Amino acid sequence: MKNATNYPLIVFTLFFFVQWLAVRIGTYFRRRQGKLQGDIREDFGLILTATLTLLGLIIGFTFSMAISRYDQRKIYEEAEANAIGTEYVRADLLPAPDAAKVRALLRDYLDQRVLFYTTRDEQRIRQINARTSQLQTELWSAVLAPSAAQPTPLVALAVSGMNDVLNSQGYTQAAWWNRIPIAAWILMAAIAIACNALVGYGMRKPEGEGTLLLVLPIIVSIAFFFIADIDSPNVGFIHVTPQNLTSLVESLGAH
Repeated sequence: MKNATNYPLIVFTLFFFVQWLAVRIGTYFRRRQGKLQGDIREDFGLILTATLTLLGLIIGFTFSMAISRYDQRKIYEEAEANAIGTEYVRADLLPAPDAAKVRALLRDYLDQRVLFYTTRDEQRIRQINARTSQLQTELWSAVLAPSAAQPTPLVALAVSGMNDVLNSQGYTQAAWWNRIPIAAWILMAAIAIACNALVGYGMRKPEGEGTLLLVLPIIVSIAFFFIADIDSPNVGFIHVTPQNLTSLVESLGAH
């Protein structure tokens, strides 16, 4: 399930098939037991309404979880750009040779961060992460040497800014790993299956089954598709655009 949610189209196809199967099972049992009559149908209607309401609430709650995680990733992208831009300016506090080295490393590091947000291939992302880790080590060494040689408050300020740069990347990575729990997907799937089975069981006329029985599976599957898409940082159609990092690249390139 966890790997499947990385691919929204698979989520849509899988859930649609499962729900369609559930609704067909519901119609099968209804045909065997006959039509619901009188008070039984009224009680069944209450149960179906309550179940569909619960499904809507669970989907809405999970969609809200996906949106909050998406917004969190956007916030951390902005924080990364601010941290890198601030440290680029603070490099002036270091001796000239060290400042030039730090700026060159920061420009390379910034390019890697933009690639992290825009690359979709998993193998390429692993390479970017490895290069990012290497650059982080080089950046820290670049400010550590002058801070050891000249432990002044101004140099300490540059060291503090570099610490913010490294921390901001860690926060971003944590946000990328912060996905909707599998338990939430299982709960949604279970309730959706139950709803479709009840809808199929409650159908009045067999001749209406062909089209009407597809409505709920399609609608719910579309909702699941968008939730999985928003919750998948590196795949799908909805992504965090690194507009702040890209703007910083353009700004540094103009200098």
